[in-house]
Amino acid sequence: MLENGKILVGKGEKSVYLEPSMANRHGLIAGATGTGKTVTLKVLAEAFSDLGVPVFMADIKGDLAGTCKKGEANENVMGRVEKLGLEGFELKSYPVRFFDVFQEGGHPVRSTVSDMGPVLLSRLLELTEVQEGVLNIVFHIADDNDLLLVDLKDLRSMLTYVGEHAKEFTVDYGNITKQSIGAIQRKLLQLQDEGGDMFFGEPMMDMRDMLSTEEGKGVISILHCEKLYQKPLVYSTFLLWILSELFENLPEVGDCDKPKMIFFFDEAHLLFDDAPKALIQKIEQTVKLIRSKGVGVYFVTQNPMDVPDSVLSQLNNRIQHSLRAYTPAEMKNVKAAAQSFRENPAFNTVDVITELKTGEALVSCLDEDGKPSVVEKATICPPQSYMGAIDTERRKSVIEYSELYGKYEEAVDNASAYEALQEVFAAENKVTSKNSSTKKSVVERAATNAMSTLTRETAKDLVDSMLLGKDTSRRQSSFQKAANSALRTLSGELGKTVTRGLFSILKGR
Repeated sequence: MLENGKILVGKGEKSVYLEPSMANRHGLIAGATGTGKTVTLKVLAEAFSDLGVPVFMADIKGDLAGTCKKGEANENVMGRVEKLGLEGFELKSYPVRFFDVFQEGGHPVRSTVSDMGPVLLSRLLELTEVQEGVLNIVFHIADDNDLLLVDLKDLRSMLTYVGEHAKEFTVDYGNITKQSIGAIQRKLLQLQDEGGDMFFGEPMMDMRDMLSTEEGKGVISILHCEKLYQKPLVYSTFLLWILSELFENLPEVGDCDKPKMIFFFDEAHLLFDDAPKALIQKIEQTVKLIRSKGVGVYFVTQNPMDVPDSVLSQLNNRIQHSLRAYTPAEMKNVKAAAQSFRENPAFNTVDVITELKTGEALVSCLDEDGKPSVVEKATICPPQSYMGAIDTERRKSVIEYSELYGKYEEAVDNASAYEALQEVFAAENKVTSKNSSTKKSVVERAATNAMSTLTRETAKDLVDSMLLGKDTSRRQSSFQKAANSALRTLSGELGKTVTRGLFSILKGR
């Protein structure tokens, strides 16, 4: 809800606001399960939309979808409106676009393998450090040879090609083992079996489609994640890819009166769980630099300690819901969360964090001068749109009514690395077949000549022995010479086969 051009977050002893000009300094919404984080996220998203700022958020439980529907004047909503004395509060719907990686609950969202990159793809496939190094080499070889990696069949073909020519690439790119190639191929098959091939392909998502407004309101892009969230690693990696794409494609704008976009990263702890150092550095860099492009990133998680200090230090607007403290370790986390706020002499922050009711929070945001405000205890404003899931028909009508309908629905299979490498494989097979044919003809002629020589020598020996009574021992050396001559000519596996046949003949003779 907006009040005097500012975002009204909630009210307590004082009203607490989020300054639009400071909204791209990022933020944190934290609290235990069931304390009201989702309502807070929704209230902020609606306020940003009212400001004309596009919003992106992931819908894990399905209850954010109701943003497209006018809210209901139920007891909870109207009771809070009355309690807070919210003048001008209006129940209404907001412009929404649904997206879905699995192409069921929204417009398809696709990435190309090249755009995902080896770092994120390695995390997605849970590769070892050595396997990630090999995957990096494969991407470099593809780039150096202008081979575009669009979908999984492109990457599989590229891995096969590199594996077959590993010795040729080792000097320029480093060691490539067939074991690592095979391990990556197995991981890709597993990803494909889990439906991963659906989000690699074209047309790829154009991030500008998330930066739209309708009738002065920022469009709220909702990623349908009920199915995606069942694979936490895929969920977190895909959201990070979207954030990275925004960073790479948006122009620099510096400080501005309001953000160009707000990005909510729900269940943020999944992003950092077991994340390698290289990935943490990438996240830290993206969060640090994307502010200059007018994008504010708000991490939503159960505990502030879920976020690494290097990232947490950049989150300046903070809303802390209740935390549970039943163990010494949990109490330590509460104290750490309390210390992140500018102290309010009116209360003990540590005690209040554990005593907050559902819908209450400690709030501290940057003021107009960029200074953190003294922490205030406040009751969060109620949402103006419907809080809950919507039926299939409602979702379908929103999707089909969108101006994006038809842009992403049909997958396109353009020529890429797979097609180019099929031609290479065909050419190599043709050369191999021709060489094999040439070798075969040489072998056959050598074998025929050898057999002919042996037959003539054998016939002469028989005549000499039977008619003339001559000693035939000297003829054995002729046999051996003919056989040795044939053996020197024969080569390859076919040569070995014929050789074994010649020795059998000699033994029989």
